[in-house]
Amino acid sequence: MRKFPPAIALAIATAIGASFASSQALAYGAGDFFTRIGVAKVQPKSDNGTLDTALGSLDVDVEDDTGFAFTLGYRFTDKLGIELLAAQRFEHDIRLNGDNIASTKHLPPTLTLQFYPLGGTNAKVQPYIGAGVNYTHFSDEETDIDGVSLDLDDSWGAAGQLGVDLLISEHWSLNAAAWYLDIDSDAEVGGSNAGEVEIDPVVVMAGIGFRF
Repeated sequence: MRKFPPAIALAIATAIGASFASSQALAYGAGDFFTRIGVAKVQPKSDNGTLDTALGSLDVDVEDDTGFAFTLGYRFTDKLGIELLAAQRFEHDIRLNGDNIASTKHLPPTLTLQFYPLGGTNAKVQPYIGAGVNYTHFSDEETDIDGVSLDLDDSWGAAGQLGVDLLISEHWSLNAAAWYLDIDSDAEVGGSNAGEVEIDPVVVMAGIGFRF
């Protein structure tokens, strides 16, 4: 077996140790706190239901909106974590029978339990999948019809999530994620029950992540 001079052997050992420590620093693992910050687009499904009102039957179409969003998360183990999605209030125009005559704002906090298949490894690309629950709070509903009000009840529903982090340093990463949210709201038009609005959006977010 070839023997290196002491100085060279020490340099090789130091280089190997530094490389190992660097790769371990990048590894996702238990005990990590993290946040992800970016821009999110809320895309409700098409055909959001029909409302039965004194004005007749109204087909509902809820429009898209884009805004600032962020998440906070924690890793219980190398492969399991939890994450809370929060955002500024999104504002959606609402078309009734094709006319843009109503609007609403909402907050969609969403909590998911996440699985990281490559957690605990040195992979720089870290995909994840999550499932959990969404709560949506509606506010500031308005219509352009004089004397006709619109009220949307808050909603609880299931949530699913897909995402990926691209690690660029010990603390920073690039992130892309998508959620499916089950949002169904009972609606009142002019103070009378009018039916259910099925929003069920896909939320797509791109931004950066920071690990503490």
